[in-house]
Amino acid sequence: MNQTPQSNAGPSNGELIRRLLTLGWRFRYGCAKVILLQFCILSIGLSGLGLTGLGIDVVRHAVHPDAPSPHYPFGWSPPARWSVYQVVAIIAGVIILIAVTRASLTYRYVIRVNRLVQGQIVVYLRSTVYEKLQRLSFRFFDANESGSIINRVAGDTQQVRMFIDGVLLQLMNLLISLTIYICFMVNIHPMLTLVCLAPVPLLWTLSVTFSRVIRPAYDRNRKLMDHLILTLSENLQGVHVVKGFARTGEEIRKFARDNDEVTSQQQAIFRRVSIYSPTVMMLTQVNLILLLVYGGYLLIHNQINLGTGLIVFAGLLSQFSSQVNNVAAIANSIQQSLSAARRVFDILDAPTEIQTSPTATSLPQARGRVTFENVSLEYLPGDPALRDISFDVEPGQCVAILGATGAGKTSLLSLIPRFYDPTRGRVLLDGLDIRQIDLDDLRRNIGVVFQESFLFSNSVAANIAFGHPEASRDQVIHAAKVAAAHDFIVAMKDGYDTILGEGGSDLSGGQRQRLAIARSILLDPRILLLDDPTASIDPQTEDEILLAMDQAMVGRTTFVIANRISTLRRADRIIVLDDGKIVETGTHAELMQHAGPYFRTARLQVVDEETAALIAGSET
Repeated sequence: MNQTPQSNAGPSNGELIRRLLTLGWRFRYGCAKVILLQFCILSIGLSGLGLTGLGIDVVRHAVHPDAPSPHYPFGWSPPARWSVYQVVAIIAGVIILIAVTRASLTYRYVIRVNRLVQGQIVVYLRSTVYEKLQRLSFRFFDANESGSIINRVAGDTQQVRMFIDGVLLQLMNLLISLTIYICFMVNIHPMLTLVCLAPVPLLWTLSVTFSRVIRPAYDRNRKLMDHLILTLSENLQGVHVVKGFARTGEEIRKFARDNDEVTSQQQAIFRRVSIYSPTVMMLTQVNLILLLVYGGYLLIHNQINLGTGLIVFAGLLSQFSSQVNNVAAIANSIQQSLSAARRVFDILDAPTEIQTSPTATSLPQARGRVTFENVSLEYLPGDPALRDISFDVEPGQCVAILGATGAGKTSLLSLIPRFYDPTRGRVLLDGLDIRQIDLDDLRRNIGVVFQESFLFSNSVAANIAFGHPEASRDQVIHAAKVAAAHDFIVAMKDGYDTILGEGGSDLSGGQRQRLAIARSILLDPRILLLDDPTASIDPQTEDEILLAMDQAMVGRTTFVIANRISTLRRADRIIVLDDGKIVETGTHAELMQHAGPYFRTARLQVVDEETAALIAGSET
């Protein structure tokens, strides 16, 4: 029932930024340590630059005594007996010490940023999104493609973390750096600072324009990546179908087209970024030209020192320009992170429709009476899957459900464990509305065996004990025996410790179904839901599964979707659905007494079986 993924029309950029800042606040102590390290690295770097300028002034004054005297920091001046070589040697030694200290702090900065971003933020984001996915109802998964969901958990969370290290931390570093640089430059010469920073407003306008243009491109790129991952996922899951229908070549070309489309979109983004970044860099070089013109004039007229004046100012302006150049990277990062954040928050903001009510009742052990009262279900407004369903099932009874494809059989079963909630009416368990029962208690009382049971890439024992991981080996073996699975399990290479292939691909359909039945039996549920467990299997496998079902249903309220008379006639009661409504109900014997839908289905199966027997006899 996959539909188009949810659109990006969600929170505004301002709201997204606010929420991302909240995320940064969660990790504020780690961010504060990183910012402190940035400040220390910046301060030490400026000290080294200032000492370099001082060394130049010392040498210049020694060569040209009429040049302005050096300005030593903190009012300190070297003793008169020291030669210029001694002073320069001391300054050089301090610069080397500063360089070593800065390198050490930079190493710690890189380690701490990586630990903060990859070791904490990304882990937190992925875990939070995954936990939310586990709580979402089936409606969310019906409305979103699996490729999009996988990409959001694996890819978009990585993009969101860019807001912390690529935007927040870099922006803080930018603001601190620019503030310090401007203060130092103003201290050296205010008018020279004003002249050299004249192009900055133009850079700001350019950055804002770039951000508005590039954001739709990133949104488009994430959608294309969703589709690429979906294509890959479907082909991996359907590899047998692809090969069986000789579609390998076409699927390779299809993936190549999707891959080329993603690449083309990325190249379009890169082209825009490659135009924007050099433009910013070019504009930042304008201030160096202004420095050479006006600063040279000041130097000629002895209005500024060469070392601690013009050279240090040039160094500050160069670093200022370098930080301004980072605006391009920050603008790019913020658009990537906003595009990804919108998709991540789509999951985190999705309503958790199915959850335990604050006033829920605990029900550790149910008796198993199930009642439907005027139940209707709509997946989409105005398109009912079930219409006014009402019936009552006593504890221990077996109810079989028959109907054509789309009649509402699986929809009916999905209401009992609250995979969905009814649009109208209510479902009761032991007289209690299931919406007022603790959700975990409700589902622990219900065992579900789907038509295509999924097995995990784990041991046989672990698959059986999936819903009851603390179960003993004896309990696992007992459940397997009840499900008629013990014999084929012990015949496997490592018995119950045999590791299964992905999805149980190394087992037959009947073996997978019996393991699924054993998995449900181990929970010792009072209610058992069997979604057409004998569909599309051979007669011998059907007999094996029916034997397992007979043993599993003893003492349990059982609902079984079935289309075969061999399964239906075992039920205490049969419900026939058509277009979401109950059109017949009764036992096998009762329904065979009048020519209704059940009678017609049974007669067709008898004719098919007789024809098959005649063919087999003639071949003999």
